[in-house]
Amino acid sequence: MKSKTTTPIRLLGLGCKDPKSNFKNVSKKILLFFLLITIAGAAISQTLTSDKQKSATSNDTVKKGKMLLLQQELTPDSLFIESGKFKLYKKNAHASYYADKFHNKRTASGKKYDKNKYSAAHKKLPFGTKVKVTNEANGKSVIVEVTDRGPFVRSREIDLSRRAFMEITGSKSSGSMKVTIEVLQK
Repeated sequence: MKSKTTTPIRLLGLGCKDPKSNFKNVSKKILLFFLLITIAGAAISQTLTSDKQKSATSNDTVKKGKMLLLQQELTPDSLFIESGKFKLYKKNAHASYYADKFHNKRTASGKKYDKNKYSAAHKKLPFGTKVKVTNEANGKSVIVEVTDRGPFVRSREIDLSRRAFMEITGSKSSGSMKVTIEVLQK
């Protein structure tokens, strides 16, 4: 009687008598195993990365929210001015406000006009100049930034954003008023 010898391949339980095809099967299974491990590792690292990004974004949002809150506490009704004095530019100037059709349109400086921000158009003052505009009838004033050119009417000196104009006007139905213009000197 011939004795049956057990080969290591049979011990693996692959049940294949041909050693070459058995080697192919084993190597395919090993490759598949490593491929699955690689895919699982990539998926885990992606979720960890996205979690880090989400926490960084939420932290950044919280910081911006705190900064916004601080700005709102410091500047409830106009632009925040670090330091400097205002120098008289013109008295008895006529001021008006932008029409609503210019909302979200580009200004001459390249910024978008927002009717709810504190901005102005002036014919000569440089872009970025901070200007204090005071209504001569009631003494209310607002600080705005020059971001555009205009007004293109000879009798008018400055165009204010709708929000800035409505804060200092005496009558909400008026379209223009006499103001004093002062320029911030740094």
